[in-house]
Amino acid sequence: MLVVDDDPTVSEVVSRYLDHAGYRVDVLGDGALALAAALADPPDLVVLDLMLPGLSGLDFFTALRAVAPVPVVMLTALGDENDRLTGLELGADDYVTKPFSPRELVLRVQSVLRRATAPVTVQGAGSVLVDGDLRVDVAAHEVWRDGATLNLTVREYDLLVFLLQNPGQAFSREELLKRVWGWEFADHSTVTVHVRRLREKIEVDPREPRRVVTVFGVGYRYQGVAV
Repeated sequence: MLVVDDDPTVSEVVSRYLDHAGYRVDVLGDGALALAAALADPPDLVVLDLMLPGLSGLDFFTALRAVAPVPVVMLTALGDENDRLTGLELGADDYVTKPFSPRELVLRVQSVLRRATAPVTVQGAGSVLVDGDLRVDVAAHEVWRDGATLNLTVREYDLLVFLLQNPGQAFSREELLKRVWGWEFADHSTVTVHVRRLREKIEVDPREPRRVVTVFGVGYRYQGVAV
């Protein structure tokens, strides 16, 4: 596991708590050096501060994800909402706002690792889910639309499978946070961002979605299309 933060106090606290939780942790405070290390030997997960000298956290993330699907938990300052939303739009797995509880960070890291490595189980359905030209092979963890493979992040994939397994049911953002990703405490805008990104990949026209539709005053529902 790699912690990338140029604040020695934050790095020491984060690495100590992760070490106590049983993880082997490397710490680097320079974005460029950390990126080189991560590309040479991809870690199981990166805890990434967005405010880095030289190479920014967002640039680090973009360069890393272009090569390896490494799970990333971002550290953001309380007022840096734009950076946080940008990170989520790029596909970050989770974020923690400074100042933060080190114990909460460890729980978030554990949750991200579980979601990244655990297979999705389908209840009451086959291993292949189909809706019109959209096809999800749960066993293979692959998604196609109109015969083309879709590159979904872990969060987007989990959201799609959950909604496909529960067609016609409306879920609030809070319910989706808890039931899809196991998050008890998170900004509801996280769901909004992931829904938007998912629509861009599975809808013919994301501006007029036919699959993941908005239920005003509630949240979202998977409506499906005619086969």
